[in-house]
Amino acid sequence: MKILIVGASGLIGKALEKLLVNEGHNVFVLSRSVSSAQENKIPWDPKRGNLDPSAINGFDAIVNLAGENISTRWNSGRKKLILQSRTATTSLLCSAIGKLAVPPNVLINASAVGFYGSRGEELLDEDSPSGKGFLAQVCRAWEASTHQAKKIGVRVVFLRTGVVFSPEGGALKKMLLPFKFGVGGRIGDGKQYVSWIALNDLIRIISFCLNNPSIEGPVNATAPHPVTNAELTEALGEVLNRPTFMTVPKGAVRWIFGEMGDELLLSSTRAEPKKILEKGFSFELPELKNALDAVGTLN
Repeated sequence: MKILIVGASGLIGKALEKLLVNEGHNVFVLSRSVSSAQENKIPWDPKRGNLDPSAINGFDAIVNLAGENISTRWNSGRKKLILQSRTATTSLLCSAIGKLAVPPNVLINASAVGFYGSRGEELLDEDSPSGKGFLAQVCRAWEASTHQAKKIGVRVVFLRTGVVFSPEGGALKKMLLPFKFGVGGRIGDGKQYVSWIALNDLIRIISFCLNNPSIEGPVNATAPHPVTNAELTEALGEVLNRPTFMTVPKGAVRWIFGEMGDELLLSSTRAEPKKILEKGFSFELPELKNALDAVGTLN
């Protein structure tokens, strides 16, 4: 296929581009900085709302992964940037798609399990309703921003991703530092669920969705066995051979990280990848311990 990736410079985008090229696809990327020597890059300026529709005409598929990092302390300006970096970018892309003579067959648009909000021990699949909080609001607006593509009949997939574990860093790299210094431990009471996925399984899910016309709408891109923060803490300590006796009280998390700490570190989201499993997808790393063992940064 001829595939366009938006957000190809990020952790997921880089890995996805490599996988799709290895699978034999013709891969292009949207980029804010393009030189004449970069034949697979298409220029755009999302901040100014500039995207020439003719530049993205004739692609079989588009994968949109663009979005500002959410794992820094939030204030009103930061929250606005997090929201607009997703909704404005997606709206611009889908507005251009709506004007194409030859639109793509499929748009895979990033979203997150934050859609469900904090739900305790409730097991959540793709039919579960949205929850409360800023991230749930962002995910609802993000997914709604694809309406112009859906309107003209493009198959749209919402990739509701969990915490991504990768040897290249990302969320896991931030988790590792206190453990390596021997001060790792539970956050709060440790009962909150973490929906996670290994990077290689995530990009394989994207490829699987690209190649399966029956898949549309929300897809929980998470491993089949979400774990509690306490279970994750124990597994990290075991793999790193470090103690895990420390506990970070909820009050300290809220004082240090504010609202972001509440929604990212203390919230509980127990999502299961029901749709992708029903369609026959097979995970390479479905269990946490095996996934952590496979991540090179833990060595």
